[in-house]
Amino acid sequence: MSSAEGLKAARQADLDLVEVAPNSSPPVCRIMDYAKYKYDQAKKLKEAKKKQKVIHVKEIKFHPHISEHDYGVKRQHVEQFIKRGDKVKATMVYRGRELRHKDTGHKVLQRLAQELVALAAIEKPPAAEGRSLVMVLTPKG
Repeated sequence: MSSAEGLKAARQADLDLVEVAPNSSPPVCRIMDYAKYKYDQAKKLKEAKKKQKVIHVKEIKFHPHISEHDYGVKRQHVEQFIKRGDKVKATMVYRGRELRHKDTGHKVLQRLAQELVALAAIEKPPAAEGRSLVMVLTPKG
C-alpha cells in the first residue's frame, strides 16, 4: 500500500507508522506504537551489552636482571590475569646501559612464554619499542 494509505490506517488505529527495514526495496513499514518499539529496541541492546565480554589488557613490567623470586611473583600475576580472561602485555624495561644486553631481556620473556604455553598463546612476539621489549599474551580457547 502507499505511504498515504498507511498513514491513514495508522491514524484510524491511533498508532504510528514505523519504518522497520529502510534498506529493502520497497522499504518495509509497520503500524505499531512507536514508544513501545523504542523501548523494546533499548531492552534488546541492553541485553546484548550484558552478554558481551570485555577484554582488558594488563601490563606487567620486567627488568633484564630480575631476581628469581620477583620473576616468580610476576609470573603468578600474569597467570591470574590469563585465567581471568585478560590479555597481558609483558614489557621488558631497559635502564641506562642495560640496553646493550637485549638478549638477556629476550631470554626472560621467552622463559615466561614457555612456562605459560599451556594457558596462553603469544599474540605478539617480543618486539623492540623504544627502550623496551613488548610481548602480548592472550588466553587460549
